[in-house]
Amino acid sequence: MQSGFWKKLKKPIMATAPMANVTDEAFRQMFLKCGKPDVFWTEFVSAEGLLSKGKDRLLVDLWHKKTEHPIVAQIFGAKPEQFEKTAAIIRKLGLDGIDINMGCPDKAVEKQGAGAALMKNPELARQIIRATKRGAGKLPVSVKTRIGYGTSQIEEWISVLLKEKLAALIVHLRTRKEMSHAAAHWELAPKITALRNSYSPGTIILGNGDIKTLADAREKTKKSGMDGAMIGRGILGNPWFFSGRTPDVHERLARMIQHAELFEKIYRSDLTKKDGILKSFDIMKKHFKAYAVGFNGAKELRVRLMETKTAGEARMAAERFIGEKL
Repeated sequence: MQSGFWKKLKKPIMATAPMANVTDEAFRQMFLKCGKPDVFWTEFVSAEGLLSKGKDRLLVDLWHKKTEHPIVAQIFGAKPEQFEKTAAIIRKLGLDGIDINMGCPDKAVEKQGAGAALMKNPELARQIIRATKRGAGKLPVSVKTRIGYGTSQIEEWISVLLKEKLAALIVHLRTRKEMSHAAAHWELAPKITALRNSYSPGTIILGNGDIKTLADAREKTKKSGMDGAMIGRGILGNPWFFSGRTPDVHERLARMIQHAELFEKIYRSDLTKKDGILKSFDIMKKHFKAYAVGFNGAKELRVRLMETKTAGEARMAAERFIGEKL
């Protein structure tokens, strides 16, 4: 087992979840300013895509700064040989680990036999893990998955993964069928850690699902016996999550505008023919919705922000709302 950076981390370990069109470089940079997690994840990237002619477009999703280490790249796919080649590419990019997505419920991903579909094909999952390890060299390999597909399959599925001696296993404590609609089954976490202790004591286990605050993450980790937690929706619009702070409205909106300006700066480039834009500014709209909540007039501000097309327009809308410069 290649543990890499994982063995150096203090527990409980707190990590950001990989989220498409969310956990990009601009998003992560906000956490460096407000409260850094123990581990960053990139957005998830197609293994097949990274081997295609359009790979330069996807490599954008793996951009990172030295200040973001340790940072793990997440990839998805269904062909072992592609994972081996992709892992070698990621190793050369200077990331700290490789995570395999075996839980995404997106229909387009599952149609490829990837993501959550791998829970129905344990043998292919094993082949993918082994191929990734071959390409990863000394980089630690982890898997992010769910407790089962249609029903809880902890014994049948989680044990398959643990027997592969992963550096880390991140478990979203819902089934694929439940998506994110049901409450996360943290009561099942002790069963997962017991399996880990039996099959692969050196594997780090992180729980994921329904974590709203840092205190909540620590409590769930302590009660479950897991080594830490991965937080997804709870960090949207909340780069202060890992500091445990609650900012006032002025600070919240100021950081929102800094985020928008950094996003615009990073993702405008000459690499594409479409106006030199690597990522659409519309991606920022979901961040605006998350930042502009919990205060008087937030709904009206969100409406204005949804109409903006640049960071400059967003700044004007926010400053007009708050009545002062940000």
